[in-house]
Amino acid sequence: MTDVLVLGSGGAGLVAALTAARQGLSVTVLEKTDRLGGTTAMSGAGTWIPANHHAEAAGIADSQEEALAYIRAAAPEGWAAEEDALWQAFVEAAPEMLRFVEAQSPLRFALTPEPDPLRALPGAKPRGRMLSPLPLSRWRAGRFALRIRRSTIPEIFTYHEAVETDLYHHPFRTAFDLWPRLLWRLLTNTRGKGTALVTGLLAGCRAAEVEVLLSARAVELTQDGDGAVTGAIVERAGLREAWSARAGVVIATGGFEWDAALRGKHFPGPVDYLGSPPGNDGDGQRMAQAAGAAMARMDQATLTPSVPTRYEGRLLARPVPFHTEPNAMLVDRHGRRFVNELVFNIGEAIDARDADGAPIRLPCWVISDAAMLDALPPVRWAAKADPGWLRRADSLEALAALTGLPAAALADSVARFNAAAEGGEDTDFGRPARPDPAAAGDKRRRAGLKPIARAPFLALPFNRAILATKGGARTNAHGEVLRPDGSVIPGLFAAGVAMANPIGTRGVGTGTTIGPNMTWGYICGMRLARRNRAG
Repeated sequence: MTDVLVLGSGGAGLVAALTAARQGLSVTVLEKTDRLGGTTAMSGAGTWIPANHHAEAAGIADSQEEALAYIRAAAPEGWAAEEDALWQAFVEAAPEMLRFVEAQSPLRFALTPEPDPLRALPGAKPRGRMLSPLPLSRWRAGRFALRIRRSTIPEIFTYHEAVETDLYHHPFRTAFDLWPRLLWRLLTNTRGKGTALVTGLLAGCRAAEVEVLLSARAVELTQDGDGAVTGAIVERAGLREAWSARAGVVIATGGFEWDAALRGKHFPGPVDYLGSPPGNDGDGQRMAQAAGAAMARMDQATLTPSVPTRYEGRLLARPVPFHTEPNAMLVDRHGRRFVNELVFNIGEAIDARDADGAPIRLPCWVISDAAMLDALPPVRWAAKADPGWLRRADSLEALAALTGLPAAALADSVARFNAAAEGGEDTDFGRPARPDPAAAGDKRRRAGLKPIARAPFLALPFNRAILATKGGARTNAHGEVLRPDGSVIPGLFAAGVAMANPIGTRGVGTGTTIGPNMTWGYICGMRLARRNRAG
């Protein structure tokens, strides 16, 4: 028996556990796999937190009101009616969460130089809302140090180093430039990015006497006669156990992208690769629905440009923005370029749906030439990881035959792109076409455009690479799960990408997933404590 049962060990779950424990509750975290950290551990740990104390210390003015205005302006049409109360709860709790996590764990965050990407919207800031944790030794996680899930991206580098250097184009030169600190990290088992984030949260949870169990899969929620959630049925070592949770259960189990049937239902059409642990197969969504929860936002996801990489014997997504190379353009299934490749929410652009929910652009392709292979080593590595991924041909006509694209449309699209590169103006989609050394903080805008002209010509699939689906149980502003009639299911909470996430596919910053999801864990933890005291 415990006060709080947290299902899942990613950022949302661990913050919920840490928060509830520091409010005096006994907490148990159940992780279904044999590794901790979930998708958070695999992430770059970019963390979007508006009006935070690090920005204030740097003299950057920000406010909850400006952040709320920005989120409202960025949101898809019609979302405010259902999500505005949750947006308000987020902007109010996020700065508190960051202070709390730094006070109750060894985690320390630092600002990155990145602006809010939707820079023309009301409330956008040129800097101050994007942070990432500083590196930590995995030994800080104690007995869990060797149980933190590894990433598909090199966590020996920090998020800050990835942003501030040209790591993608010059990985070996960057490693050489940073070799003293990288060597120290190797010697001390220190890592950055999601590894650092999960390490710090685990250290905080251990200090708060949170019990963390591996290979413990919740398969069913238990309820009393009135429908209140009282605990869960848990599979461990081949046996089923009934766990009681006096204050409540938090579903923080991640997305459902590894359930082929659910994914096919909500994301019809091609999916290239998945970038999350294979255990993210919808357990939380199914348990919530069986308990009477309203389900929403099931067609939303973190869709991130990625290349294939080998991970635990599977092909997974490794986030790499290869579509933004100066000699790369994006075409739809008709062979037509349809978007400025530098738009922040490129995943939403490719996932556009018709009235029946079917994709209208897919399959999409990045079209480039031999210069990409010279400039971007991760593309060469990806082609070795999955030999069927990259298509090469000596002519555009042959490339069209390899991809099934209309040859005439493809040739016309490349000709228009090349004319924009040579003329210095992209009249079709407004992508910056001339090199701009003054575009500080945005390497893609500095590069301009270059013609696609040198054989072999390349076609790289650019369909959905899903790092996490973002649909699940509908909650109120306290993280409490709701029934279809809007009433609360007592004792049941959801956080992170296992909830009907109030910020969906259309992100507001690079750290849209991590920062808000940690905040929803904090909101759940605080509400559990108040509910326990009230009870």
